[in-house]
Amino acid sequence: MASETLKMDRDVEDQWKRVRGRLRAELGEAAFKTWLRPLSLDGVSGSDVVMRVPSGNMKDWVMSRCGGRLHDLWCGENREVTGIVIRVGRPQRPAPRREVAPARRDLDMIRRDGDAPDAAVEADRLAASLDPRLTFENFVVGKTNEFAHAAAQRVAAADSVAFNPLFLYGGVGLGKTHLMHAIAWRVRARKPGRSVLYMSAEKFMYKFIRALRYKDTMAFKDQFRAVDVLMIDDIQFIAGKDTTQEEFFHTFNALVDRNRQVVISGDRSPSDIDGIEERLRSRLGWGLVADIHPADYELRLGILEAKADRFPDVPVPRRVMEFLAHKIASNVRELEGALNRVLAHAQLVGRPVTLDSAQDLLRDLLRAQDRRITIEEIQKKVAEHFKIRMADMVSSRKQRAIARPRQIAMYLAKRLTSRSLPEIGRKFGGRDHTTVMHGVRKVEELMAGDPAFAEDVELLERMLES
Repeated sequence: MASETLKMDRDVEDQWKRVRGRLRAELGEAAFKTWLRPLSLDGVSGSDVVMRVPSGNMKDWVMSRCGGRLHDLWCGENREVTGIVIRVGRPQRPAPRREVAPARRDLDMIRRDGDAPDAAVEADRLAASLDPRLTFENFVVGKTNEFAHAAAQRVAAADSVAFNPLFLYGGVGLGKTHLMHAIAWRVRARKPGRSVLYMSAEKFMYKFIRALRYKDTMAFKDQFRAVDVLMIDDIQFIAGKDTTQEEFFHTFNALVDRNRQVVISGDRSPSDIDGIEERLRSRLGWGLVADIHPADYELRLGILEAKADRFPDVPVPRRVMEFLAHKIASNVRELEGALNRVLAHAQLVGRPVTLDSAQDLLRDLLRAQDRRITIEEIQKKVAEHFKIRMADMVSSRKQRAIARPRQIAMYLAKRLTSRSLPEIGRKFGGRDHTTVMHGVRKVEELMAGDPAFAEDVELLERMLES
C-alpha cells in the first residue's frame, strides 16, 4: 500500500490546477476572481495539502463557502490526501515547499498494520478536518436554535452517552455543521484521548467505495467502528445509495451496541428524508432529534455583530448591519458571506464601510434575495414550456425529449439559485453533482452554437426572473 505521506511534485501541482478549474466552474467567474484567484498551493505537510491566502478575511470566506468542497475535490484527485490546511500570508518561498514528515508517516504505517493509533496523529487528523472558528464560543444562540445548541452542548460535555444518536436537522446555512464542529472541539479539549471522527456522508460513501475497490473493507470497518464519537454531516446524501446505507446501518448498530456516541445532521428530519431504508430511518430517530429553524431578525443581527467584533480594524456601522439583517433572511451562510464581502472590499480598497458602498457591492445578492427563485419553480416552468410532466424532471428516462429539458432546468437552477451542484442534483431525482455539471456544460455548448436554442433558454430565464 502506498505511503500516506504526500510528496510535493508535478503531479500534485497538476491536481491543484484541476481542483482550481472545478471550483471556477462550480462557483462562477465573479466569485472565483474575488475570492479564489488569490488561493495558492503552498506545499504539503504529511498527508495534508497546505494552501495559502493573503488575508484572514479571504480565509474565512473560503472556509465557510467552499471549504468542504475544496476538501472533497482534493480527495477525489489524490486518495492520499486526508486534510486541507489554509494559512494566511504571502508564500515565503517562490516555489511550493516540500515538507515530508517521516515520524508521522511511520506512525501512519503502524496504524494501518492494525496497532493502536497514536493519539497525536489522530488529534492532528481531527484538527485538519475541523474549522477553528466553529466552536460553541462563536455560536450565537437565539430562539430558533437554542434547543439544538443545548443538546449539542450536553453531548459534548457528557462522560457517558447522552442521546444516541443526536440528529440535528435544518436548512442550508443554519448552523448544523457549526454545532458538529463545536462538539468535536469540546470533546477534544475535555478528553484528548477520546477518538472522534467527523466527515460528510459524501466522504463516507467515497471511502466505502474505495475500500470495496481495493478490497480493504476490513480496514474501513475497523476505522469507523473503533471510534468513541462518530459524526456524519448531511446524511441525506446517501439517500438512494443502497449499498452505502447498508454499511452505515451496520456501522451505526456496532457503535450503539458498544455505547459509543453518534451525531448526525441532515436537511430534513429522519421521517422526511426520501430514499432512506425504513430500518435506517427508524435508527436515526432513536435518540434525540433537534431541529434548527431559520434565524429571526434579532439572531441575524447578533450573528453579524459577533462576526464584526472579530475585525476591529474595519468598523462596520450598525445601520449597515441592520440593513443586512433585514435584507438577507435566507440563511446564515449567505448573511456571513455578505459581511465577508463588505469587509474584504474595505480592506482591499482602503475605504470605510458605508450603507451606500454595501448596497452597491451586494446588489447582485440583494436582487436575488428580493426575488428568490426555487428549483421547483424552475422545473415547473421548464416542464410547461416543453410540454413534459414534472415527474420527468426526476425520472431516469434518457430520451432526448426528456433529457434536454431536464438539462435546461439544471442550467437555470445553477444560474438563478444559490444552491450547490449536489443540492441541485438531489432535486433532480438524487443525481450526482457531476451529472448536473455535465448538463450545465451541455446547455452552454448548445447555446453557443445554436442561436435559436439560446433564445429559447434566455426566454425561460426572463420569464422566471419577471
